[in-house]
Amino acid sequence: MPLPLGHTAIGLAINDIYPKGSFTDNPWKPFVFVVALSNLPDIDVITGLMLYGNGDVFHRGPTHSLLFGLIMALIASRVGNWWSKISGVSFLWCFLVIFSHVLADAILTHVPVSLWWPLELNCSGGYSGWVDVINFVVFGAIRDVGIIVTVATVIVFNRIIRHKPLPFAFSRLLKGR
Repeated sequence: MPLPLGHTAIGLAINDIYPKGSFTDNPWKPFVFVVALSNLPDIDVITGLMLYGNGDVFHRGPTHSLLFGLIMALIASRVGNWWSKISGVSFLWCFLVIFSHVLADAILTHVPVSLWWPLELNCSGGYSGWVDVINFVVFGAIRDVGIIVTVATVIVFNRIIRHKPLPFAFSRLLKGR
């Protein structure tokens, strides 16, 4: 099951593969933007925790839908273009980064997502309080290692094929230093 690190890694891979991705002028603001968008659908966990003390109340509900992805991509593309250091952020790029979260949850977990909300609603159910969610995110992150390794491989091959420079750590590793 992808956790924040796994969702972030997938979002970074989409940014790297997307033709106009891989922001180079100031990497920190775009990085924060990718992290926020790729984890945006899990805002339902925080909402459930704040309103009911249960992160599973709304999890995998409306925020894990095609409609949410489309609406948030529209908003995010407007915000991204307004934010001076991330000019040129397209609607499609925002949608792909946000929707990658929904697809990863749909493919890599056994709990269904509400892809066609409002026509269907699938919430994960159960109970996850603050301590449960924090422990799961902090100590369960080891589960994302497979996703991170796969994504790193995709990024390296993408950069080799497109003759783009490799990230610093990968270039040192491949040179044997």
